[in-house]
Amino acid sequence: MITDEEFLRIATYVKQRYGIDLGQKKVIMNGRLENYVKAGGWGNYNSFMDAVEKDKSGSLEKDLLNMLTTNYTYFMREFEHFEFFKNQVLPWARRRAEKTKDLRIWCGAASTGEEPYMIAMVIRDFFGLDHQSWDTKVLATDLSTRALQQAKAGVYNEEQLKNMPEQWKRHFFKKTGQGTFTVTDELKDEVLFRQFNLMSPFPFKKKMHTIFLRNVMIYFDGATKHELLRKVYDFLEPGGYLFIGMTETVDRNQVPFQMIQPSIFRKKEG
Repeated sequence: MITDEEFLRIATYVKQRYGIDLGQKKVIMNGRLENYVKAGGWGNYNSFMDAVEKDKSGSLEKDLLNMLTTNYTYFMREFEHFEFFKNQVLPWARRRAEKTKDLRIWCGAASTGEEPYMIAMVIRDFFGLDHQSWDTKVLATDLSTRALQQAKAGVYNEEQLKNMPEQWKRHFFKKTGQGTFTVTDELKDEVLFRQFNLMSPFPFKKKMHTIFLRNVMIYFDGATKHELLRKVYDFLEPGGYLFIGMTETVDRNQVPFQMIQPSIFRKKEG
């Protein structure tokens, strides 16, 4: 069993580098790391962390993160967001980017790919035949390399697609022999998957029209969350939209977002 001292060491390490607050998750941490630490031949968690800190390749740290970050998502999750995105946000963004034909959408917690693929399907639906004259690629980032590998593969089972509209299922997924479905190459081409730590400086050259940051801030403490939201605000176009999880909040005394409805926020139009 992990000791309090070992737990604190790992929790501090992850918090300082990635902003993730594991302060109350000792049992979960032990459950996710125990077998890995034993199988690796480390006598205890401190020996494992010594190895993580000395490992110049970064692969042990990557394994640590993959085990500690939860990647729970599904197609059609909080679907009212996508309805609002199609009916309100995309008409605004289309007008805003009419000259450049450059739509900039970022999904900052891509997990295993369901959300960015959903966003891409809604965009294709909205633009229809005009789609070819626009750059509508969705940038999809996540901390977990393991989740991103799954996302890029784009293989999902029947259960994961059960709430998907039939026309989308037919158009954007191919049935495999193993009872699973694979995202079509056409849709895969619409999503750019990248590994990214939300605590790092944002590398974007241009501001975003919309940022989806759903169900990720629950892992951050107040100060980390405010800092992240300030960066997000700065990297949105004037009038740009932010979507967060239904159970998450934004302190508008800290960041000047306008609340459009719970979990949907907007930067003031310039």
